This record gives sequence, structure tokens and C-alpha cells, in this order.
Amino acid sequence: MKRRLLAVLALSVLLLAACSNDDDGGGGSTGATGASGGGNVTVGVSWNNFNEERWSKFDEPAIQEALQACGGAKYISTDAGSSAEQQLADVENLISQGANAIIILAQDGEAILPAVQSALDQGIPVVAYDRLIENPGSLYVTFDNVEIGRLQAQSILEQVPKGNYVFIKGNSTDANADFLRSGQEEVLKDAIASGDVKNVGESYTDNWDPAIAQTNMEQFLTDNNNDVDAVLAENDGMAGGVVAALEAQGLAGEVSVSGQDGDLAALNRVALGTQTVDVWKDSRELGKAAGEAAVALANGAALADVEGTIPFDSPGGNSMTAILLTPIAVTPDNLDVVLDAGWISVDELCQGVEAGAVAVCP
Repeated sequence: MKRRLLAVLALSVLLLAACSNDDDGGGGSTGATGASGGGNVTVGVSWNNFNEERWSKFDEPAIQEALQACGGAKYISTDAGSSAEQQLADVENLISQGANAIIILAQDGEAILPAVQSALDQGIPVVAYDRLIENPGSLYVTFDNVEIGRLQAQSILEQVPKGNYVFIKGNSTDANADFLRSGQEEVLKDAIASGDVKNVGESYTDNWDPAIAQTNMEQFLTDNNNDVDAVLAENDGMAGGVVAALEAQGLAGEVSVSGQDGDLAALNRVALGTQTVDVWKDSRELGKAAGEAAVALANGAALADVEGTIPFDSPGGNSMTAILLTPIAVTPDNLDVVLDAGWISVDELCQGVEAGAVAVCP
């Protein structure tokens, strides 16, 4: 019930924090919570790729809706196709198209730095979307990735207090991969120190690619003669690759697997019992926060004056300004949370699930 209440409260906050676009006759006044006069603002979004379900299905529409709510700010975008080099050119392209603020989902947090600095030098604010960019002049908007790692590990440790663990991490150039791993380590360190939990395999995964995750998992199974009890996969796409590797060995449902993002297929796996936990990040909330922040910044708001911001000390030693949203761990016991939020339908969630196997599947 507590988790369900948190989800309801989070959605309520979305409604209450909507951009103000009331016509006060002032012609585009700006406040800390958003901006009116958004019709004079163009927000450019540089996507690293659209390979993950959530970007086009949830994040992009939420950004677009937020811009419309902020007085009809214009939306333009580029897709770098997983190329860090292309993304550098994409940011310059967005600037040339007249972007007054740029939201960047970075392919490579270090490689993108010159483009970010170029934008800032031209007076164009930058929002680092979901992935850290080590420039204190940018606003970092994401879910609390260390907490996501904690939630993943807590759910898996509860199911498997002793055993052999594999760690399938994300892209090595994405700070989120290490944030997640650090949260997992916080939870597991005592069990590892005592010998109850043994790390029998750990790897980064280029571009968070499910196919690479599957290949790596297949190798870890071979290396350990299939003696693996739990897998900390850092997102749902990779969890899908892990489950595919387990299925090939008849181990799906017997080995605990984590994920994150709320991909529909992953939530279905939670209902089926082949994925233990899916840490849900309501991307609609993230997109809304980024869109509102971009318009506020474009209209002159200081980073610290954007609603919901906190100081954030980055791994690179930078004093940043951030918005960190709260994730929710979804297990078979609280699948009603994503149903009640309209994130997934009963038919999608319960596809192939035996009636009554979980409470939400009739």
C-alpha cells in the first residue's frame, strides 16, 4: 500500500507542478517553477538513439506535452543513432536551427562536453537528460540512479540471500552504469564480505545492448557450469537478453533477475515470474520535469531557481544542480501500481500468465 500511495502522490505532483501559462498580461514573465510566453522558445532535444522502448513511447511525448503546456514552446530533435561523434554535430545543428535551450540524452558523457560548452558559451542552457554530463553549467535531470541500484539489490537479496551473483552493467561511458552498481554494492557489501554472496561474473554492456547482454550472460553460464543464482541486470532491455540466455538453459524463473525502466515486456516478465523486480521510473514525470526546466532556463531562470532542484556533487568533483526523481520497485506483490498509473494495460501485463498466478491477473 505504501508503494501504491507513493505512485499516486507522484502523479499528483505532476499535475500540481505543471507549467504556468496563465495570461497575466505581462507578456512572458518567468518564475522558478516554469515560464509563460513559451511560444517564443524553441527547445532542441538531442537523443542518443531510439533503441530503448521508453524514449519514443514515454519520454519524448512527455517533453512535447510539457512544452505545449508552457505556452506552446516549439520542439525540435535529432537522433544520433548511438554515435557520440554524430551527437556532437547534432547539438550544433540544433543551435543552428534556433534552439533557445537544449536537452541532451548523452551517448558518451565525456565526448559530448565540447558541444555542451559551445552551447553554454552562446548563452543556450543545457539540460543533461537522464545521463550525467560533467559540466556544472548544465542542469542534471534524472531519477536517483544510486537508489535504483539499491532497490534492485534489495529485491534480489531478499529472494536470494546466499548464492552466486552475476552483474550485467550498462555502457561503460554512461555514468549511470556506475551509479547503479554503487547502489547495488551498498546493499550487497556485507553479504559479499561474509561470503554469502559470490560475484561470479561482471561486465559492462556496450550501448546497453540486449544482444550483447545475452552473449555475456551465456558466457557467464558456461564459465560457471550454469551455477548462477541471481543476475543484477541494470535495465530491462538487458534483463530481456539475460532471460533469453536463461531460457536456453531451462533456467528462466529459477534465477532471480533485476531490471529497470518499466518496459512493458519486462513488467510482463515480472508477472510471469521470469524477472524478479523492475524498478519503475515514470518517464512521463522525467520528460515533464525536463521540458518545464528547459523553458524556464530559456526564459532566464537560474539553475537553482528551477523547481525541484538540489545541489549534486558529481563523481568528477563538480558541484552540479540536479533534479532527482524517486523510482519505485515493482514486484509481483505490487503490480497494481503500474496498472493504476495507466502505464500498462491488464492484457499487456498478464499476457501468458496463468490466471490467479499474481493478484492483478484474473
